[in-house]
Amino acid sequence: MKIAVTYENGEVFQHFGHTENFKIYHIEDGRVVSSEVVPTNGVGHGSLAGFLKERGVSALVCGGIGGGARKIMKDSGIELYPGVHGAADELAAALASGTLSYDPDAMCDHHGEDHVCKH
Repeated sequence: MKIAVTYENGEVFQHFGHTENFKIYHIEDGRVVSSEVVPTNGVGHGSLAGFLKERGVSALVCGGIGGGARKIMKDSGIELYPGVHGAADELAAALASGTLSYDPDAMCDHHGEDHVCKH
């Protein structure tokens, strides 16, 4: 299984649609066996699901994510674990072991901060 985490400086990046990197983890037998940082190269909101599917990702750990992006992830068969904060490696290990704490209702938390997300 492969999982992706929105990634910046070792932490979960908090705005899915603006992430510049994912850290992709390969999971086997409930543990992380390898990982790599993959730049998105400017791929935005609607194209990120395809970007992840092309890399074999089946689950996404992120901070805030808007309604449109949630739907695209669901339609692409990618499990979503939003509302997560902290060190990406620790959180990926928690998901692998089945102990990840997340907020299934977390939405993009940047609305109202002088920009509008176009989800």
